[in-house]
Amino acid sequence: MKFIPAIDLKDGQCVRLKKGDYDTVHKVAEDPVETARKFMAAGATMIHMVDLDAAKDGSHANYGVVERVIRETGATVELGGGVRSMQDVEAVLALGVKRVIIGSAAVRNPQFVAEAVKKYGDKIAVGIDAKSETVRTDGWLGDSGENYISFAERMESYGVKTIIFTDIDKDGMLAGPNFDQLAALRATVSCRIAASGGVSTLEDIRQLKRLGIDAAVAGKAVYTGKLDLSAAIKEAE
Repeated sequence: MKFIPAIDLKDGQCVRLKKGDYDTVHKVAEDPVETARKFMAAGATMIHMVDLDAAKDGSHANYGVVERVIRETGATVELGGGVRSMQDVEAVLALGVKRVIIGSAAVRNPQFVAEAVKKYGDKIAVGIDAKSETVRTDGWLGDSGENYISFAERMESYGVKTIIFTDIDKDGMLAGPNFDQLAALRATVSCRIAASGGVSTLEDIRQLKRLGIDAAVAGKAVYTGKLDLSAAIKEAE
């Protein structure tokens, strides 16, 4: 299993939200590049980045920051937020990003996912953000009404190899991930599953490993010091 620290970007800054609510945004670190350097020094082999501005309104104002992180630190980055077309996928890959996460567009235009996977294979992941078991879209503001498990099955049928699952009610709350939903997802699909949202203790990581989850993504717990990054990476191995 892999432990992946997260950098969420808004207006070029490292921020966190609670339960995806943009009104709760607060800065958690001064500089994304220095943050990435610290993560790598602690042993991180990948950094999970989310462009919150793009997720909400489709703007790409943070692309320069992402490119700078990769260029100046050599970090392996996966990026999500506002990826809505093949042109977006190509633009993100051109930044040096290793894996592109498609979220809302996968709900609205599943054929786009199928085409992206056919062209780019394992460089494409799908982010499934759920609230009360239904998939949310547009920075978590819209409810698709589709069950997260049936959606995951559909994505896997298109050849998607990595799903990043977030329980919105757990995100930023430091209260542990939704193990029940993750267990149900693991019992249904065979692709890689990354758990995001609420991961905040070494016991959370141990339990995710027991469930057969492939990766754990965490942000707030790392920034607050509740979870020591080096220890979390070692625990996940």
